[in-house]
Amino acid sequence: MEQINGSLQMEYALLFTFLEASSDCKFRDQLHSLQSQQIMLCQGNDDDELQTDGNRSGHFQNGELGLAPTNEDVIRIIAAQLAEIGDQLDKDIQGRVVNDLVQHFLNENLSREEITLHMSRAVRELTRSIPSDMEQEKAMLVLAMLLTKKIVNTVPSLLHHVFNTTLNYMNQQFHNYIVEMLGE
Repeated sequence: MEQINGSLQMEYALLFTFLEASSDCKFRDQLHSLQSQQIMLCQGNDDDELQTDGNRSGHFQNGELGLAPTNEDVIRIIAAQLAEIGDQLDKDIQGRVVNDLVQHFLNENLSREEITLHMSRAVRELTRSIPSDMEQEKAMLVLAMLLTKKIVNTVPSLLHHVFNTTLNYMNQQFHNYIVEMLGE
């Protein structure tokens, strides 16, 4: 399993909190075990880079997300707002889209890049059906996280694979948007 580094920290916190705040999340127990495993991995790594203030960069500390308390609060608020939007959009996502993505995640012959391309394509297609008054990047971000929830609700054993793929997708596609949104 990959470790969370500083550049994925905000994405991890946002995705985790989004899933935690979403209604109809059938895998909350597994989600918390994912967090426990990530915390143990991150705390067990002695190769962390020290920042000039003496803190470790981008890692969990004391069971928290590893962000300053005000940042954690901001992430919780924004994730809850995005989860509400996701709950409203949930009914618009056809089972076919989710089932197609589940099959891609189950296909061991596909690379992470190929799976990410399939996810990106699904997000773009779904974005066309979103009300046009919503900011495009926000809609795409919510849809990516919502698809994660729906895929894992369908096949809970895919949690780690889907979570990590979505994390990387969010980092590649929305990192600057997330930084702006969180006011970093």
